[in-house]
Amino acid sequence: MRKFTLILVMLLLGIFSAACSQETSSDQKENTKDTEEETKDNEEAESAASDSGSTQQPFKAVQPDDSAAPLKEGLSEEALNKMPSEEAHGGDRTRMVPIGETLVKGAEDAASGPLKDHRIVAYYGHPDSENMGILGEMEPEALMEKLKKQTQAYSNADPERPAVPMIELISTVAQRTPGPEGEYYHRTSPEDIDRYAELAKENDALLMLDVQLGTDSVMDQVKLLEKWLKLPYVHLAIDTEFHVAEGETPGVNLGQVDGAEVQQAVDYLSRMVEENDLPDKMILVHQFMDEALTNKEAITPTDNVEVVLNYDGWGASATKMSLYRKFVRNEAVQYGGFKVFYKKDEPVMSAEEVLRLDPNPAVINYQ
Repeated sequence: MRKFTLILVMLLLGIFSAACSQETSSDQKENTKDTEEETKDNEEAESAASDSGSTQQPFKAVQPDDSAAPLKEGLSEEALNKMPSEEAHGGDRTRMVPIGETLVKGAEDAASGPLKDHRIVAYYGHPDSENMGILGEMEPEALMEKLKKQTQAYSNADPERPAVPMIELISTVAQRTPGPEGEYYHRTSPEDIDRYAELAKENDALLMLDVQLGTDSVMDQVKLLEKWLKLPYVHLAIDTEFHVAEGETPGVNLGQVDGAEVQQAVDYLSRMVEENDLPDKMILVHQFMDEALTNKEAITPTDNVEVVLNYDGWGASATKMSLYRKFVRNEAVQYGGFKVFYKKDEPVMSAEEVLRLDPNPAVINYQ
């Protein structure tokens, strides 16, 4: 009987031990599964964060005031459906795109650049010359303060598309003598470019480097700026009127750029974005006369680069609006830009007036 009891106790202990072992094994499997799932979730989160970080635009828009009303509110039915009469210049006033939209008719934006959901307000010029724009009239910090106020006016005028401040620095200045490079331009010092690059970065703004080509090529100029163009917040502008042929002189002869040369720069920056995991870029092309930019049909935005055609003539506002229709609206590529001259325009258009143009300018630069 005692032997039977001992056997029974040993059997019960064995069953209990097996049950505990099975439960422990099950718990271990469950814990392992939980750990694996948690690790997977963390890896996916890190991957998503990495992907987001590689394309995130490095700027902060100036937020509209709480009292700012949507652009369409307060406009008459006529203003909503028709472009300003000055822009139409006696022609059909029917808007090509709805008010508030910045893409020209039929254009798409496959990039995730600054213009996708924002508007850009830029101050143009060179720090060594008051005649070339507002950058030469003010010290950097005061300039940035004024630029932010001007940008605020556009965020308030169209709060659904908040505006971003940008410095448009002339990085090569066309001149009437051959210069040290023999190409009729003078390079802005690296120290000055660095100074304005740092100013833009400190203020969550953008920097656009503008090239006045002289007798040099677009691509040669782009390659000279590659160090800065690889920064995530730096973009490119091309001043077409200063690109002259051999034997001609910038400022004496009107220059021009072929759209195929612009496209080379577009493709080059597009590869730069891909190879260096940069946020998408934009290229702005200045034009104030037909001859300054030819073969526009050769210009095609890419998945990584947005393109802006910028009308930059000065004078009577009615004339400027009419030429914006001619050069930007009717000869469209992707986005439109419009330059305002504080001292030469008659009158200086307000943000609300600029935003009635068809299409709405994506970039407004001030000189």
